[in-house]
Amino acid sequence: MAVYEVWAPAAGDRVEVEVGGFRHALARCPEREGWWSGVAPEGDYAFRLDGGPPLPDPRSPRQPYGPDGPSRAVDHAAFRWSAAGWRGRALPGAVVYELHVGTFTARGTFDAAAEHLDHLVGLGVDFVELMPVCPFPGKHGWGYDGVSPWAVHEPYGGPAGLKRFVDAAHGRGLGVILDVVHNHLGPSGNYLPAYGPYFTDRHQTPWGSAVNLDAPGSDEVRAYLIGSALSWLRDYRLDGLRLDAVHALVDHRAVHVLEELALAVETLAVAVNRPLFLVAESDLNTPRTTAPREAGGQGLAAQWSDDFHHALHCALTGESHGYYGDFARAPLAALAKTLRHGFFHDGTWSGFRGRSHGRPFGPLGEGHRLLGYLQTHDQIGNRALGDRVSTSLGGGRLACGAALVLTSPFTPMLFMGEEWGAATPWQYFTDHTDPGLAEAVRQGRRREFAEHGWAAEAVPDPQEPATVLRSVLDWTEPHRAPHAELLDWYRTLIRLRRERPELGDPDLGAVRVDFSEERGWVVVHRGPYRVAVNLGAEEAVLPLEGEGREVVAAFGAAALEGGGVRVGADSVAIISVCSVCSVGYQR
Repeated sequence: MAVYEVWAPAAGDRVEVEVGGFRHALARCPEREGWWSGVAPEGDYAFRLDGGPPLPDPRSPRQPYGPDGPSRAVDHAAFRWSAAGWRGRALPGAVVYELHVGTFTARGTFDAAAEHLDHLVGLGVDFVELMPVCPFPGKHGWGYDGVSPWAVHEPYGGPAGLKRFVDAAHGRGLGVILDVVHNHLGPSGNYLPAYGPYFTDRHQTPWGSAVNLDAPGSDEVRAYLIGSALSWLRDYRLDGLRLDAVHALVDHRAVHVLEELALAVETLAVAVNRPLFLVAESDLNTPRTTAPREAGGQGLAAQWSDDFHHALHCALTGESHGYYGDFARAPLAALAKTLRHGFFHDGTWSGFRGRSHGRPFGPLGEGHRLLGYLQTHDQIGNRALGDRVSTSLGGGRLACGAALVLTSPFTPMLFMGEEWGAATPWQYFTDHTDPGLAEAVRQGRRREFAEHGWAAEAVPDPQEPATVLRSVLDWTEPHRAPHAELLDWYRTLIRLRRERPELGDPDLGAVRVDFSEERGWVVVHRGPYRVAVNLGAEEAVLPLEGEGREVVAAFGAAALEGGGVRVGADSVAIISVCSVCSVGYQR
């Protein structure tokens, strides 16, 4: 026999659990408002409210038949972990690698992804960040329309598959971060409203009614989300969570849900005796997200830095549409500002938003609290064709971008395949089983890009199997030119960042940047090192100072000359201006 319980304040006078075709009545819990519980045989189960249709458990740990089917219990204690020596590691000083399980390999499973973990070890990264793995309709999808936030997508390998992946990563010295979505649930398979006030019309988000974080019933909703987060960290031994779009978590209570979550994670970290952390995606440009709770902040470890990405993207590509417009006017100046101050929009005017935006980031000595990147799933997949920057940029320019990311004061993050300049796109794909929803997504995507001049037939159909197939990495590329050359450069940069601490120094206040907007070059000062990047159309002599100068590493043409360094077009050099032994890498 097993105990079943569910929070269902929306139910009238009857809640039942159905197991093996038989219904068993649950009783109200007098000491827990809105909760029902009872004993019934073990097996796949569903709840019925007031005689209605069978519904999956909101806290289901497994959905073996998909989001609409019955739930199944998971005995987390039964899994035999082999990486007993893993004690975790904190985020500062790390390099993060974001991947999507379904397109990282052709098989699209946790086990298949684990077969390439040695590649990541050789690359030198410290954490693997998995895009969302909660159940969603069909087989293929990004995961941001997931439901059942305590369960694992079955086509990826289910709960056991995720544990095997985490165990394999830990055995190789890699931490694992999971991307979780608390700001909304997918439209298909979302049965939470039938149970209770999980959502509220008090606030609206891009996905409709907001998750209920501050209206009546919100105590249980907050506990639901926090319990889910703790389950990932405790039961699956994950090392951290990336929180999707926290600016859409509308919460006017005195203690914000992020602060409450951060405290709960810190408490769990003490209990399990290993570091655990939270990373936010936020569009607010506020230091409060990562400021300590005792200083009035929310206490998260870090947040993504789109400002740095946008400035770097504009400098490399020259694009100026949409939100890039704020950065494209003077991209090298924007890049210099983000490297020295963290946020570009720190109270400045944003033409894209039509208002001023943000406030200064601080303290400047904690640049590791911002993740810096050249590419992410969003910045590729939300383009009409899902084209990577490697589609339009040559290897030299990609190498320049990589150097600016991997010698930055931020926590660097790569997107899968970036390290070898993958030629495969990463497009928006879905596998909705509801024909009406599938068509709505298809037409919505076409309307969105029609506003930017794209013909409907040019926008890939998210439901077409070819769309997801195009997005799968080609693992033959890293072994052949020109991809192998870029991969060597990424390995060199990550090794240098580890061997030369000044190249990863998180103190923004210690960063100095010289640049010429007109000639297209930038020199970033990192302790005794200079990262000299020439994005101009012609070779240029970039100014240097100091004694004992030598080229530590370079991609493209670079040579010391007089009081500076001559750098070819679309080339980059890392120069020591004191007596430091040369690594001797030049390509």
